Amino acid sequence: MKLFEMKKNKRLAFWIYVPFLLFILTYCTRGYVPKPAGYPRIIFPEHGYQTYNAKCNFSFRYPVYAKVVLDSSNTAEPCFLDMKFPQFNATIHLTYKPVSSFKSLYAMSEDARTFAYKHTVKAEDIIDSFFTRPKNHVSGIFYDIEGNTASSLQFYATDSANNYLRAALYFNTHPNKDSLAPVIHFIHADMDTMLRSLRWR
Repeated sequence: MKLFEMKKNKRLAFWIYVPFLLFILTYCTRGYVPKPAGYPRIIFPEHGYQTYNAKCNFSFRYPVYAKVVLDSSNTAEPCFLDMKFPQFNATIHLTYKPVSSFKSLYAMSEDARTFAYKHTVKAEDIIDSFFTRPKNHVSGIFYDIEGNTASSLQFYATDSANNYLRAALYFNTHPNKDSLAPVIHFIHADMDTMLRSLRWR
């Protein structure tokens, strides 16, 4: 009789605990959602500007959290500058050249267009916007390059007679539009300020 009761208790325990165990196992895995990739939070400084008076024929306002230095590459000319953003691991390369003729201006403008559109392979879109500041004798084209490209923002500016300046933003990191988007948006405002404050001398 005791043996029969023990077997009965074991069967009862089996039918109680096994379904409970299966329920726990399936419940724990049923609603699993993979955690999306996260990016570190970026603390942006307040926008503040100072004037850079180049030894060349131009001046502009640039951010207080950036540093302007002479381009040290082998191909650099005297009026080639680098505006470095150490906090963002980014650099705006500035290329200034005097305009000697309409033909040279056209060639430099086409070079700027070529440099922007060479990113077409990886770009999702390239938005080119013509701008003009008649009071300062400044006009040109701003290129907003969207996608995982090496350069996201570029422009060239000229007075159509004597001066030409080209700028291109590059990050010293693997391009990732999702993680870099806030920084690109932030620096876009700085490049707008540069253009609004650009003066020829």
